[in-house]
Amino acid sequence: MNAEPPESGRARVLVCDPIAADGIRLLRECALVDVRTGLKPDQLALAVDGYDGLVVRSQSRVSADVVEAATRLRVIGRAGVGVDNIDVDAATRKGIVVVNAPTAVNVAAAEHALAMMLALARHIPQADASLRAGRWERSRFVGVELRGKTLGVVGLGNIGSELARRAAALDMNVLAADPFVSEEYARRLDVHLVPLETLIREADFISVHVPLTPATRGLIGERELAAAKPGVRLINCARGGIVDERALLSALESGPVAGAALDVFTQEPPTGNPLLAHPRVVVTPHLGASTEEAQVGAAIEVAEQVIAVLRGQPARYAVNVPAMRPEALAALAPYLHLAEKLGQLLAQLEAGPFDRLEIAYSGEIADFDTTALKAAAVHGLFREASPDRVNLVNALLVARNRGLHVAEQKSDEPADNYTNLISLRVDSAGSFVRQVAGTVINGDPHIVRVDDYRVDVVPGGGYLLFCHHTDRPGVIGRIGTLLGNHDVNISFMQVGRRQPRGEAMMVLGLDEHISEDDELFRRILEAGDVQAARLVRL
Repeated sequence: MNAEPPESGRARVLVCDPIAADGIRLLRECALVDVRTGLKPDQLALAVDGYDGLVVRSQSRVSADVVEAATRLRVIGRAGVGVDNIDVDAATRKGIVVVNAPTAVNVAAAEHALAMMLALARHIPQADASLRAGRWERSRFVGVELRGKTLGVVGLGNIGSELARRAAALDMNVLAADPFVSEEYARRLDVHLVPLETLIREADFISVHVPLTPATRGLIGERELAAAKPGVRLINCARGGIVDERALLSALESGPVAGAALDVFTQEPPTGNPLLAHPRVVVTPHLGASTEEAQVGAAIEVAEQVIAVLRGQPARYAVNVPAMRPEALAALAPYLHLAEKLGQLLAQLEAGPFDRLEIAYSGEIADFDTTALKAAAVHGLFREASPDRVNLVNALLVARNRGLHVAEQKSDEPADNYTNLISLRVDSAGSFVRQVAGTVINGDPHIVRVDDYRVDVVPGGGYLLFCHHTDRPGVIGRIGTLLGNHDVNISFMQVGRRQPRGEAMMVLGLDEHISEDDELFRRILEAGDVQAARLVRL
């Protein structure tokens, strides 16, 4: 059953896995929310059409078929860390933002990994079962201390970092293998970065904290386990499939592995998995994020981001949108809007086809990662002309597929006396303009240059009429009179010129539309000293 049309233009959100009531309540403040849990993949594909947002946890699988069936979907939210149950590539191709909740469960997952490590070191589940069965077997369950042992953390992301902090407090030596982490960051955590091979060879405990991807599937396999330190203990609270379960079983039976603690499995539930019956394996049913605090936090975190996307705002933890740290988001957010407006303007002013876009950043913004600004500019460039759904999610993919090469230049020196400036340039025959530039003043985007003509235009409602003309007395008056005689109201006027009585660019803000096929437009071009004109709407 498809969703009913939204009431009063409100967005619709489908929640198809259980999430905390706080998240549902937050979503309902800005959207119409339906909760339908337990949908099979084919049922979800039938149900999703007509919704603007979709929220899942780990149970529901958002396949390419589900994504394809969703004609209105703008955002998919995962109330948790991983997104392996969502076809992110399919969502990206359709311009659907995928968000998750990577921080809400960090502490819960790290604490669970630590609890599993302690349970493994002290044989707690086995001792508990023995005592409940009426046996008193103290000598059988002699464990090992964590103090002074070496913990190897595979993946020093949010959860791995939290575990590393806690392990250091227990006087453990912490090694980490993560190619995407800097030495400086590791030093702040009192962690030594090493290659994976070194970590496996030297660690007494190994805890896995990486996402499941084609590159990480089977990351800890037969070769790695064979090279491990004798007596090593392995903890996996990340994703099933990262550790090769057959290789682990073999290493428990005849290899160096003294024990394993598993919260996740290749197949869940792990019915018939021989690891469940192994006496040196501690297991839990995917409980890493299962605390009251984490569930509420994840629901709120994902709801806030779904709402942000539905309102046209950037999401803090978008998986398939160029990521920005909080400090970068605060600095660059106004420039995202500016970059998009510059792209829109250039697309409407540019006449000929082009295969290269040059983006120049000057000032303080050049010190940040500008990938999101690049995506915003390309988004603006294509949104007017492309029949495809183009947004920040898929803008760079669309550019690549259409053969547009995007080049960036950066200078931390201010340009044209502006603290920050973004400039877009294309080259093609017969161009009306080749370059536009803008800045942000008091939080608002300002277009400050068109080619080398200086202007100051705040893109807002209404239309902009750009006129190439010769700066002579009477030209502006004649055009104003023509517009007035046709009941077209002028909201503002700007003129940029190279020199008095030379070439100039006039920008008129208009409250009404005029077609380039209209008699009025023809008369403007014939008004004398007007070489060309374009009407745009931003």
